[in-house]
Amino acid sequence: MTEPFLISERVRSALAEGRGVVALETSVLAQGLPSPSNLEAMRAMTSAIRETEAEPAWIAIADGQVLVGTDDDLLVRLAAEGSPMKVARRDVPMAVAGGGLGATTVSATLWAAHHAGIEVAATGGIGGVHPGSGDVSADLLELARTPGALICSGPKSIIDPVATMERLEELGVAVMGYRSDHLPFFLVLHTNISLDHVAKDVSEAAAAAKARATLGIQSTLLICNPIPEESAMPADEVTTAVRECEKRAQDEGIVGNRITPFLLSCLAERTNGRSIEANLVLLESNARVAAQIAVELAKGA
Repeated sequence: MTEPFLISERVRSALAEGRGVVALETSVLAQGLPSPSNLEAMRAMTSAIRETEAEPAWIAIADGQVLVGTDDDLLVRLAAEGSPMKVARRDVPMAVAGGGLGATTVSATLWAAHHAGIEVAATGGIGGVHPGSGDVSADLLELARTPGALICSGPKSIIDPVATMERLEELGVAVMGYRSDHLPFFLVLHTNISLDHVAKDVSEAAAAAKARATLGIQSTLLICNPIPEESAMPADEVTTAVRECEKRAQDEGIVGNRITPFLLSCLAERTNGRSIEANLVLLESNARVAAQIAVELAKGA
């Protein structure tokens, strides 16, 4: 029988040698960004991590296996037209049993990273509580039950940041700003939501991640890194575009796991592609910060 969980040789070697490793979701390539921006993101994130002397571990499902660390050929397949299955943690058994190609969301990525012994993961923005519909992303429960550290730029700009923060607090998920005392909002520099905990540099962020692991706290430390200021979009522009997209989704009956890809695509259309450009910048920035934290953690291991 084929081993259902496969760690690539590069990732296995990095873990054995005590080097930093960063887990990465592949849904951002398959469902989050259009072609060719998805491949641009893949190359930029991979380069940012390797330039920091850490190893990227892109996570996907293929041929009946959960892959931790994939080659470029598979990533290109994931990014090609005709999207593969979008795989949250709940979907992993069906994706493996089906034997097809699957792109992991944050929840499946965190689960697989923990299974493989990877402490640090990076993404663009997390899912959360969608306004109006009551739809809640599986990301939040996964953050509450899976140990690790996730670097992101806060909640995606298509969700309710206040309701999302309240849910994270209810679930016992620690949220820390990275060089920011206000919650970042994905494409927008920040919200007016103050954060109780702030890391002023990589060392402080790594120290918090190490303390979480040492204490055995069984949840993810969410480290929120704002989009670089020069690439941030105006809050009012994003809000207006999101409201228009939400109405369109409602009119077209878009629900469930189709809602986030639909809203992101609509947002790109409404902003003439500026949201995609901003997304690329924050993805690379988060990958670099995650790699720096992973390297710092490896030094103190």
